[in-house]
Amino acid sequence: MRILVTGATGTLGGAVIPALLKAGHEVRAVSRTKRDDRGNVEWMWGDLISGNGLKEALYGVDAVAHLATSGRKGRGAVDVPGTRTLLILARAAGVPHVLFTSMVGADRAAHGYLRYKLEAERLVAESGLGWTILRCTPFHQWLHHRLGDFSALPALPVDRSVPWQPVHTGEVATRIAALLSAGPAGREIEYGGPQVLNTEELVRTWLRASGLHRPCVPVRYPGRLYAAQRAGDLTTDAAPKGEITWHDYLLPPPTLSDDSDDFASEHTASPTSPATQPEQDPDLRVYGGDEGYERPTRS
Repeated sequence: MRILVTGATGTLGGAVIPALLKAGHEVRAVSRTKRDDRGNVEWMWGDLISGNGLKEALYGVDAVAHLATSGRKGRGAVDVPGTRTLLILARAAGVPHVLFTSMVGADRAAHGYLRYKLEAERLVAESGLGWTILRCTPFHQWLHHRLGDFSALPALPVDRSVPWQPVHTGEVATRIAALLSAGPAGREIEYGGPQVLNTEELVRTWLRASGLHRPCVPVRYPGRLYAAQRAGDLTTDAAPKGEITWHDYLLPPPTLSDDSDDFASEHTASPTSPATQPEQDPDLRVYGGDEGYERPTRS
């Protein structure tokens, strides 16, 4: 199949493209920055907000992997108007399948950024196209980058009552490739990491992996989104789950024996990787993988 990928330069997009190629698909990627074709990837210029270039990008594709997102600071500009524009043009082009990536909890805790994801889900489901919605828990790579924002603090604020279920983008990408190969599911599918950790467990593992020595100060994160997360609305029991734990992402085992491990290792973010340096790519400011959590504060 020929698959169009939006958000191709984002954290998830960087893992999805090689996963699709590995599965034998042709890949066409959309970027707001003009790029030369590289390897087996056809790059096309396009802008989801204005719609410019999308008609050409959609021509002749068999499916769309719609990964692009506004993130917390984008106020839904891509998630809602951009998704609506994409769906209108995809319907006109006769695209048979659109897969949209959302977040676990969008249907149970539609606060802040998640309300845009839920509205975009509705647009996809009511588009008249074949569709699949994949709701994911936060990515290892995203959490790694966000925790890095606090690395200069003398202490890190942690709310032990807030659970996290991080998942590796490489495993999400493999799941996306499988769902696209299977055709439209016509339903929402949840996918999360292998374990649920509280914030202190998450932070202490990250500190150890980063070689940092910081005390963890107990706080209670404010806001409705954290309240929903505290209640377990942003985790999932759905199977299958990812297999790479938070610990193994940060401190990978010394030997990797099979192709899936090689793939995961290839896409493990480090403090100097592009996945943790979004300011280097203008697309990531709007189309990256910011899941919309607010910076915690003391209450």
